[in-house]
Amino acid sequence: WENQSSVSKFLLLGLPIQLDQQAMFFALFLSMYLTTILGNLLIILLIRLDSRLHTPMYFFLSHLALTDISFSSVTVPKMLMNMQTQHLFISYPDCISQMYFYMLFGGVDNFLLGEMAYDRYAAICHPLHYTSIMKKEFCVLLIAGSWILSCGSALLHTLLLAQLSFCADNTIPHFFCSLSILLKLSCSNTSLNELVILTAGAGVIILPLSGILLSYGRIVASILRVPSTKGICKALSTCGSHLSVVSLFYGTIVALYFSPSSNNSNEKDMIFSLMYTVVTPMLNPFIYSLRNRDMKLALGILFRNVILFF
Repeated sequence: WENQSSVSKFLLLGLPIQLDQQAMFFALFLSMYLTTILGNLLIILLIRLDSRLHTPMYFFLSHLALTDISFSSVTVPKMLMNMQTQHLFISYPDCISQMYFYMLFGGVDNFLLGEMAYDRYAAICHPLHYTSIMKKEFCVLLIAGSWILSCGSALLHTLLLAQLSFCADNTIPHFFCSLSILLKLSCSNTSLNELVILTAGAGVIILPLSGILLSYGRIVASILRVPSTKGICKALSTCGSHLSVVSLFYGTIVALYFSPSSNNSNEKDMIFSLMYTVVTPMLNPFIYSLRNRDMKLALGILFRNVILFF
């Protein structure tokens, strides 16, 4: 890779925080990152230990929790290290690797949310055939497909980016190596990269989002055919947590890419990037724990067993 570029490292400017506020924000983001790790690990542990949670919905949720941990870990540790040491450089291979894993785990997150929406559609619209539709083999195939498609898309972007040259400007006005910013810094022709972003890159977002909209459209249509308070309450209790996570995740993406540009667009990009790399993975465990009766019951049993053990 270094043979392709005269730039051996990049300068990550990071968040626009005053030096006297660095310690406060470091403590804040460190606590949020640790909460993300511990919260999602707790979700995985509960699903693993409680046999009542060995269902397709919680199977997808455990993979979502694992992906959220990985997604945050791609960017947050480097951001915290830069804030603490003020050593803002990142090597060329590390920057490309960070961009690859960021796109990989972000893509898996998208596909998992789409698959969880389909799971909710099957549970509400075809309850009698749910177990035959959402077989274990089918769920494993969906998970494997998420990783394969996301890996392929991220690898394609990475290989194309590795062919570009970076001549002089090596300053990245962000807290991680973003594909869009790296393309702006390149002194090569990036038309092919931009075309791939509009096709393969957009597909990683559009395909799962279309599946989510279609699944919930069918759910709403099913409820409207036989409107009842009991049916609406059941749908809300079944889909409430997932809808909250989807709204938070895609709402941030829509706000980032479809809001009008302004003079402080870099600051806007960093704020929204913080939302879906730091805030959303941290909130997901709380959303599923507080809004889900089975998760609260499993959590209560775990705490009671821990107290009895000690």
